[in-house]
Amino acid sequence: MTHNDTLRRLRYALTYDDATIAAIFARGGYPGPAAAVAAFLKPEDEPGYVACDHTAMACFLDGLIIHRRGQKEGAPAPQPNPGVSLTNNDVLKKLRIALDLQDADMLAILKQTGVDLTKHELNAFFRKAGHTHYRTCGDVVLQCFLKGLTARYRVRA
Repeated sequence: MTHNDTLRRLRYALTYDDATIAAIFARGGYPGPAAAVAAFLKPEDEPGYVACDHTAMACFLDGLIIHRRGQKEGAPAPQPNPGVSLTNNDVLKKLRIALDLQDADMLAILKQTGVDLTKHELNAFFRKAGHTHYRTCGDVVLQCFLKGLTARYRVRA
């Protein structure tokens, strides 16, 4: 699953417009212009499409956390980290933080889309990569989670 697809799905699920998405990128410390952000949201076959790299996606997710939960007291503004490699596990973890989701919430969102995980299986996604019980979050699980977010947040709007 590409980062562009994740951005488009989150934008739709949370009903954010382009200006809000650009503001979230800015809060996350993304140094690029708003036009670059708009290019991330375009479909792959449309002219002007730009692939969203790991650094940009990390900035977006950090910005989303700040947008939804606020900046920590005394914490410096986030800076882009060009050496970051973002996995589906990292995306899921940051979404959990940004949306303030508990285990039960995440399990309900996944169950709504047909993914039936136990609490232990879910927590395996949030462990360190070297841990004995670490489990890689596949594209299907992340796609289903985003689909469940859409069902959860679009119904409320």
